[in-house]
Amino acid sequence: MAEWVCRALRDGALEGEHAPALTIKDSIPTPLGFDAFCHVLSQLSTNISAKKSQSRALVLVAFSRSPSYYVDLLKRRGLDISSSQQWIRILDCYTDPLGWRERLMECGSAKNLSHEASNIASTCRNVKDVDKLFSSVISLGEGLVGQGKVRFSVAIDSVNEMLRHASLSSVAGLLSNLRCCDQISSIFWFLHADLCEEKVTAVIEYMSSMVASIEPLIPFANRHRGNSENLSLVERNFTKGKFHVRCKRRNGRVRVMFEEIHIGQSGIDFTSPSSEDGLVNQVNQGLLPKVQFNLQLSEKERNDRAKVVLPFEHQGNGKPVEIYDGRKSLMDSKNEAAPVSTGNSKINDDSSKGEIIYFRDSDDEMPDSDEDPDDDLDI
Repeated sequence: MAEWVCRALRDGALEGEHAPALTIKDSIPTPLGFDAFCHVLSQLSTNISAKKSQSRALVLVAFSRSPSYYVDLLKRRGLDISSSQQWIRILDCYTDPLGWRERLMECGSAKNLSHEASNIASTCRNVKDVDKLFSSVISLGEGLVGQGKVRFSVAIDSVNEMLRHASLSSVAGLLSNLRCCDQISSIFWFLHADLCEEKVTAVIEYMSSMVASIEPLIPFANRHRGNSENLSLVERNFTKGKFHVRCKRRNGRVRVMFEEIHIGQSGIDFTSPSSEDGLVNQVNQGLLPKVQFNLQLSEKERNDRAKVVLPFEHQGNGKPVEIYDGRKSLMDSKNEAAPVSTGNSKINDDSSKGEIIYFRDSDDEMPDSDEDPDDDLDI
C-alpha cells in the first residue's frame, strides 16, 4: 500500500484537478509516522531525480528537522547531492523560525549550516506570516521549474509546528492554496494526532485526498500499563504497526487498505498482513461476533432439502423433466401423469417423501363465454 501511495504522488494531478494530498499521521502508542514520511520523501525524491515523476522538482518545508538532516537522509538513500540543486529546495523553518538566530549570528554565537545544506536551503525567519510562507514555497518551486506547465511537489515535515505559530484557519488556508496551485503536482505532510484536538485532525484530514495513519498492530487489553504483557506490547508497537490508508476516489467512493510497517536496523519495511502472528490471531478471534445459529446446513438437512419436489417441476414419472410454465390449462393437466408417488395409491405416513400440488388460479373457474366481462362496469 505504501508503494501505491508513492505512485499516486508520483503520477500527480490531472488537468483541471487539484493536486493529490497525503496526510501521514501517528499517535503516541505507535510513533512511526515520521519514518513513514521520510520513506515517502525518499521515494518521491528518487523518482524526481530520475525524471520518472510528473513533478520535476521538490520543495521541502522543514519545521522539525534541520536541512542538514535531510541532506544526510538523501545521501543514505543513494541520491546524488551534487546534482540536487537542480531539483530540490528546502525552506528552512527550523533554524530561525522567529528571526532570533539572525541576531545571535551578529553576536557570533550561532553556527552556520553545512556547505551542502546551504546550497539548497533558504531560511524563513517569520513562520507566523502564512501568506509570506506560501509565497516563499511558490517562488522556490518556480525557481526550479520556471513559470509554465511544468509542476513541482511540496512536502511539509510537521503540521504541528505550523499550528504552534499560526491559527488552524490560516494553516488550512495555506494547504488549500497549495493544492489549488496549477504548478503543484502533489503535496504531503506529517501530523502527530495526539498533539492536536480531534477537530484539528478532522480539518487537516479533510484537506487531503489520502490519509495514511499508523495504528498499533495489537491494541492494549486494558489501560494498566504496569502490566508486564502491556509493557511488551508497548515495546513492540514502537517498532511495528499497521499502515492504514484511506483514499478518496474520483467517483466519490473511499478505498481502504492496510499493511504492516516495521522499523529495523536495515530501515523501514512494508509487508502484507501476516496471519501467523499468534497475538494478532488472538485479538482477531476476540473481535469476531458470536452467532447463535449455524451458517451451514448439516448432511441431514441437505438430504431433506433435495427430496422436496418443487411445484413447478413434474418429474419422477419416467418422462423427461418438464418445467411448468403456468400457461397449461386444467384440461391439459388431467392428461398428465400423476405427480411423484411411491407406487401406492394410499399415502404412506411413514414415508419421508412429500409432494406439493399446485393449481393456477385461472384454472379454478373457467369463464363463461356468454358473459361479458365488462357488465359490472358503470360507464
